[in-house]
Amino acid sequence: MPSSGRRVIIRKAEYDYRTLRPVFFGIMDSIGGGGIARSSRVVIKPNLLAPAPPEKAIVTHPLVVKAAVEYVLERGAFPIISDSPAMGSFEKVLKESGIRDALEGLPVEYREFRESAQVAAGVPFRTLSIARDALDADILINLPKLKTHAQMLLTLGVKNLFGCIVGLSKPEWHFRTGVDREMFARLLVEVYKAVKPSFSVLDGILAMEGQGPGRSGVPREIGVLMGSSDAVALDEAVCGMLGIKPEELLTCRAARDMGLAGEAISIDGEAPFVRDFRLPSVGSLVFGPKWLHGGLRRHFVQRPASDDEACALCGECWKYCPAQAIKRKGRKLRFDYDKCIRCYCCIEVCPHGALRAVDTLPGKLLRKITKR
Repeated sequence: MPSSGRRVIIRKAEYDYRTLRPVFFGIMDSIGGGGIARSSRVVIKPNLLAPAPPEKAIVTHPLVVKAAVEYVLERGAFPIISDSPAMGSFEKVLKESGIRDALEGLPVEYREFRESAQVAAGVPFRTLSIARDALDADILINLPKLKTHAQMLLTLGVKNLFGCIVGLSKPEWHFRTGVDREMFARLLVEVYKAVKPSFSVLDGILAMEGQGPGRSGVPREIGVLMGSSDAVALDEAVCGMLGIKPEELLTCRAARDMGLAGEAISIDGEAPFVRDFRLPSVGSLVFGPKWLHGGLRRHFVQRPASDDEACALCGECWKYCPAQAIKRKGRKLRFDYDKCIRCYCCIEVCPHGALRAVDTLPGKLLRKITKR
């Protein structure tokens, strides 16, 4: 990841392309964008949460995406727009957001994240499946939207990279981490570490407050673009602008605990102090009616299981399990799948090869249907 210290650039901006383009270009130059090599493949990752017009402040504004594409083209590199939307098809999001129209005539590739690759991660996750295109890119430009998030308070630079988790794996991770927000924040930072965005430029011109990040949120004009080669520093600077202590944003706290923060941030520019920014009432990490959560977690999420004949009941799995979800019951193991966070540490530490990850029958059916 290119380093220019924990430096964050803040510039006033509006959605007038004649003025936005030079502001965006200046931010990219200041954070090292001039080093993008000719003929390199540059993945541009906006926030493409769901099909929505730009005035709803749900997606990264098409003019910000256009500025990123033109910046890459001016350096003789190849821009690729990628994401894995949480709702709606990739093509529908591109169309309704205005991105297709804004980029008409430009030599840009659109490539939805579809294929995943396994990468090593810290305890308790061990491995993560992340979009191969994001991992293989020569450069990744992260274009988050300044929005509230009803589960994690805000969705900024680090959180935007959760879009590099492909398709159904997103809700699966919500159910795997359950109600533990600190665990989920750590997961988000692990994704950030794996993807290593070279540059992050946040669209804070029209932000979202209230019960974001979707249609329940309320657009609010802030009038800034903010950029950094360090997405954690960028997020901390946004917290300061909104009058929030960085440790209140769990991704910032997790990043600090993982050694990715701590040094002072260098601010280039003047951030507006945003008074009375309406933060969300934080709800559950998992979606849908509460009475469904337990059943979905038990019956649709892959889980560890034991081969009773191979299991020696040595105790290594239940000693190591971070969620304390494994117990001995007679001559068999008993898994509490409501507690289980699906980290699969038990499988890794089993000295007898008696544990494996299995799909439930409803989970298999759901995956088969969604792949059609």
